[in-house]
Amino acid sequence: MRPVSLTEHITLSDDPPMASDYSRALGSRLRAIRTQQGLSLHGVEEKSEGRWKAVVVGSYERGDRAVTVQRLAELADFYGVPVSALLPEGAPQGSSEPPPRLVLDLERLQEVPAEKAGPLDRYAKTIQSQRGDYNGRVLSIRADDLRTLAVIYDVPATTLCDEFIAWGVLNADARRAVEHG
Repeated sequence: MRPVSLTEHITLSDDPPMASDYSRALGSRLRAIRTQQGLSLHGVEEKSEGRWKAVVVGSYERGDRAVTVQRLAELADFYGVPVSALLPEGAPQGSSEPPPRLVLDLERLQEVPAEKAGPLDRYAKTIQSQRGDYNGRVLSIRADDLRTLAVIYDVPATTLCDEFIAWGVLNADARRAVEHG
């Protein structure tokens, strides 16, 4: 058996390794958070007093370099955001059970006195307008929409959810989405 040189089996390339779709999506989230804060890569290095090197953060953002959970948590802390804000959409959230749908009954909403339902009615009409969805019977909303409405009504989201359920304008299992969201 003849000796084999390592150079016969290794192909060197200037091409960067292929980043996974998830790495690229994570990198895109990292870049979005950084740019929302008005920071360049060098700005991150300066603001962090050298803790975060521009070249390293840039490689995370391109998906060329794997970021550990610990480093991701540290980056989230540096940016002042929850770790979940850095994770790509569709990231596993720890439960295989889909979140309950939040469905507003628009017909029942018309039966609620305007002094109570006014903000909800305006909010629902705005969503309908943005979506071009004028079926008039029901409207699906997100848990974030319910939290926004809670700010408008100046009550905790769980309290508002219970009130909407009592009015008959929100499906009863929506409470679970607010509690876990």
